[in-house]
Amino acid sequence: MKGSAPQGSGPLSSLTVLELAGIGPAPYAGMLLADLGAEVIRVDRHDAQPLDPGHRVLGRGRRSIALDLKQPAALDIARQLVSRSDGLIEGFRPGVMERLGLGPEACHAINPRLAYGRVTGWGQEGPLAQAPGHDLNYVALTGVLNAIGTRSSGPVAPLNLLGDFAGGGLFLALGLLAAIIEARVSGRGQVVDAAMVDGASSLASLIWGMRSGGWWPGERGENLLDGGAHFYGVFACADGKWITLGSIEPPFYAALLQALELDPARFAGQMDARQWPALRAEVAEAVRRRTRDEWAARLEGSDVCFAPVLDFDEARQHPHNLARGAFLEQDGLAYPAPAPRFSLTPATAAAPARHPGAEGREVLTHLGLTPERIDELAAAGVVRLTS
Repeated sequence: MKGSAPQGSGPLSSLTVLELAGIGPAPYAGMLLADLGAEVIRVDRHDAQPLDPGHRVLGRGRRSIALDLKQPAALDIARQLVSRSDGLIEGFRPGVMERLGLGPEACHAINPRLAYGRVTGWGQEGPLAQAPGHDLNYVALTGVLNAIGTRSSGPVAPLNLLGDFAGGGLFLALGLLAAIIEARVSGRGQVVDAAMVDGASSLASLIWGMRSGGWWPGERGENLLDGGAHFYGVFACADGKWITLGSIEPPFYAALLQALELDPARFAGQMDARQWPALRAEVAEAVRRRTRDEWAARLEGSDVCFAPVLDFDEARQHPHNLARGAFLEQDGLAYPAPAPRFSLTPATAAAPARHPGAEGREVLTHLGLTPERIDELAAAGVVRLTS
């Protein structure tokens, strides 16, 4: 539906994507595509409540039309949007879209080239396909959650990043783009089944390889990249704040020992995992001699492979992030800038989303409906107009 929304200069400016409103991973995928220039039209529920602050950020960059999809006239509008789209994204339980009359078979009858993207926790089939769940449940089933934490802490919830956003939304966006590219060659649309359990497992591919090759023999908190090593981990400082050290390669390891004033002979067996607990205790003792900011002043930008652990407010103000314009603030909301960055077709983040349905009149106008017909549909409760 080209022309119905401001087109940015991003690399996806030739794409139109229809998003069936949901929470978490589906709107994140829509945000990624919109940030990179795609025209994304979001279909909200007719009775949708105002977006919470998080989903106002995730909902940026698209037009919203609020439809009562239980009414035939609303379904007809949705089908018109399907006919003009390169891709569709939805995040409901398997079968919900089919019951609405907007499942893959119905949509491909309208638009054979449509890339039909579906994101769920468990996937479109399997014994758990219809079970409810959230990010933590999905990541738990992959083995990944068991590996996150220390020897004493037990598994630690990694926010909802690995399942919802990385394993779900990011893989949905990637899969949708792959299906669109293929459809432009073959003329055939297909279904993209983005399951968070699959995506989270894929994110752990390196760890699976290391484990299979004997490079990940220990339990949680006893391995190279999970804090078991004395040269790769998170350490407490004199003020109770934290720093990270990641000095794996020999030159960086040597720089670490020098910076912490540790005896190179005592620490010569860098990769001898049997020595790690004792050596880690000595590194931890050395780190506790200074505050986080004192370590930052000494080590930031050095060969030690160092960074302080910042909270969200501190991250926004760090000189490196300021220099890169890594965070934005609009309408009282702070959030990360679009990523990745492009030299020829830079992406530009739109303002946070307004209320569901805010652009309904404009979307219908670009579908060719007259003002009178739009008012009739609003009066009949088919579409909710908020402007």
